[in-house]
Amino acid sequence: METTATTAILHVLPDPVLLIDSEKRILAANIAAKNLLGDQIEGRALTLALRHPDILDAVDEVLNGAEQRQIRISLLNSVRRSFDIQVASLTETTQYEADAVLIMHDMTAEHNAEQMRADFVANVSHELRSPLSSLVGFIETLRGPARDDESARDRFLEIMDGESKRMARLIDDLLSLSRVEANEHILPEGQVDIGTLLTEIVDTLAARASERQITIELPEKHTQVFATGNRDELMEVFHNLVDNAVKYCPEDTRVRINVEEVDRIPDLGGTGIVVTVSDEGEGIPPEHLPRLTERFYRVDKGRSRTMGGTGLGLAIVKHIVNRHRGRLTVDSTLGKGTEFKVFLPREPKINNSETLS
Repeated sequence: METTATTAILHVLPDPVLLIDSEKRILAANIAAKNLLGDQIEGRALTLALRHPDILDAVDEVLNGAEQRQIRISLLNSVRRSFDIQVASLTETTQYEADAVLIMHDMTAEHNAEQMRADFVANVSHELRSPLSSLVGFIETLRGPARDDESARDRFLEIMDGESKRMARLIDDLLSLSRVEANEHILPEGQVDIGTLLTEIVDTLAARASERQITIELPEKHTQVFATGNRDELMEVFHNLVDNAVKYCPEDTRVRINVEEVDRIPDLGGTGIVVTVSDEGEGIPPEHLPRLTERFYRVDKGRSRTMGGTGLGLAIVKHIVNRHRGRLTVDSTLGKGTEFKVFLPREPKINNSETLS
């Protein structure tokens, strides 16, 4: 009974746990440990399962009289994972006759979050440093050599205006991203008429598209398709996607928008709608696709900054779609174009009598 109870307790523990004897042999391992290190580790030497020198040193110290040791290590299997390792002496004899217990607490998520925060601060600092340096340089020039040069003053002021607006856009996007992330766990309520929303976006961007001889195609045969969500946030999602398509695809091409109902949202299940925004641009190399929604990630950094991009637009799109319990996908073919799809849970269609009542 005692052995069965101890085994049951080991197996329900979420962290990998190993019981080790004085010869550094693994006497018992719970399910989490076997999933991490292999099904056949029981009865084998610890050095065959974990070769990390810091772990082996910690075990040696405990077996030689230390009460416990705690270390943090990284293990590289298919992906790099971080663990807090605790090795403690077992002073009382167990049915396994173990001398030490080794517990591995997975800290990968926390480590990644810390790294993301550090990268985020570094990226924000970098993004702000460039326009600030430009502004400082131009101010010094206007106070000195260009003080009485009217043409230079006008040229510098125009550049300074662009740089200050760039910083303002960056701050606005940072605030927007922060707001969305803070509320990402809260499911939005309300119904959004996706067809009407897309029509408003097309009307807003029509003049900019016309300047580049770009046609935005949106089918007129809108059935009333409603999605559960926040209208302002969904407006930001689709405005961002259509605006990107207009900015980055070549002149004299088309941007197509389509709305369809789907019986199942990929990977999530449930009925929904899918809004597709596709262009006839240069396409995106496949190695960039997995990172498109990372903060400040740009395929072409110089071109993005020239176009006024902050590098946060698609990150905002991703978090808004996540908050709406939807899914964002992107497919791209070099030389043919890029296609973004936003899947959203669907509200039932409203018939005309309900609309007019």
